[in-house]
Amino acid sequence: MLKTTRKGNWLEIITQKNWAGKTIEEIFRKQWEVPKKLTHLFRMEHNVLVNGNNANWTQPLEIGDKVLIKLFEEAVPLIILDNFYDIQVLYEDDHVIVFNKPPFMSTHPNDESDKSTLLHAAQFYVQSKGEKVKIRQVHRLDKDTTGAILFAKHALSGAILDRRLEKHEIKRTYLAIVDGHIKRKKGTISEPIGRDRHHATRRRVSPTGQAAATHYQLIKEEKGLSYIKCWLETGRTHQIRVHFSHIGHPLLGDTLYGGKPLFKRQALHAAKLEFTHPITGEDVICYAPFIDQPPIFKGIDIYSI
Repeated sequence: MLKTTRKGNWLEIITQKNWAGKTIEEIFRKQWEVPKKLTHLFRMEHNVLVNGNNANWTQPLEIGDKVLIKLFEEAVPLIILDNFYDIQVLYEDDHVIVFNKPPFMSTHPNDESDKSTLLHAAQFYVQSKGEKVKIRQVHRLDKDTTGAILFAKHALSGAILDRRLEKHEIKRTYLAIVDGHIKRKKGTISEPIGRDRHHATRRRVSPTGQAAATHYQLIKEEKGLSYIKCWLETGRTHQIRVHFSHIGHPLLGDTLYGGKPLFKRQALHAAKLEFTHPITGEDVICYAPFIDQPPIFKGIDIYSI
């Protein structure tokens, strides 16, 4: 784990054994897997210093070398937001932030007129703390899905996390309530998902769709319903909803995919988020408490999943 100290707009890292012998180029391109364009920008703008001098990107570091990386520049232009949103923070530091997304809120705007999204709420939150940064969503949740969602506070952490999401190294565990008793208590639904040509927003299992795999495990059964936890190898639109509807167990409240209208939204909650911190390398685990009123998920301890 890296030991870091923020100094104004710069992050200071004292080189230890895990970096000794590596070049700045190797750290950016191989260890962090930062895209070429962003790596080039850091190099050309002299945003990396070693022992107070512009970094030699091909010279191996030595133990004790003081590396400074300019990460925390103010966003230009900064769009000032003036709408308050009540939103729960599950984890936060200088590099990342995890929110507990409320229901009935889109993750990001679909057009310029939409200013009531989670992205707006997140941006307002950091601005209210005096941070003039532009934050970035790392993944998304459906409008009516609640739970943990990850944002990056600067370009470097965003790029690192984007790559880890592509490599399936960010684990998201969901809780869902589905109709009926599932015969197999544990399994994987592996069916490709594509657009439904007869409906603008629906997806469906389709031989010509994108590969998708949903792992699941039964937690409990009651009154003809199954409470399940599931985690994804892929992140296709509506994946959990489509897969469980396909096997005859649609999510409660998910009328788009045949679920009974017992709730105002589909019974799906992103309960647990696990990732390796993009800068320090420490393991981060976030649990998202249930926030529905009245509650949808009852008798479930999220800290035991």
